[in-house]
Amino acid sequence: MTYWLCITNEDNWKIIKDKKIWGVAERHKNTINKVKVGDKLIIYEIQRSGKDYKPPYIRGVYEVVSEVYKDSTKVFKPTPRNPNEKFPWRVKLKEVKVFEPPVNFKDLIPKLKFITNKKKWSGHIMGKAMREIPEEDYRLIVEI
Repeated sequence: MTYWLCITNEDNWKIIKDKKIWGVAERHKNTINKVKVGDKLIIYEIQRSGKDYKPPYIRGVYEVVSEVYKDSTKVFKPTPRNPNEKFPWRVKLKEVKVFEPPVNFKDLIPKLKFITNKKKWSGHIMGKAMREIPEEDYRLIVEI
């Protein structure tokens, strides 16, 4: 079993929660193709800055219940940088845990093993749709 941190925004978090699917852009096809049934996904919502400031959150934990499949149906909200993106590479999910209220990710940084540079922690996730994390970090998060 592999554990993944999946990076999304607030709009797409709501879609993940409601529809129980995770999808990535075409350029992240190779990463999602490593995902197997039974893997666990931790949903990370990116921080927003400016007047709508919000810290980065851990929103939920899901188990993968399907093989990776391609579906270009418009479900997810595209990013302003790529307004035509449909996040076609997808897996179906089963909810394990939803955090209400969400967990502030910055509070976890000192304890997470995959973040080796605690000062420049965002470099560990920037530009990624998802990344593998150690089981130890998964357990730390899921047991909150």
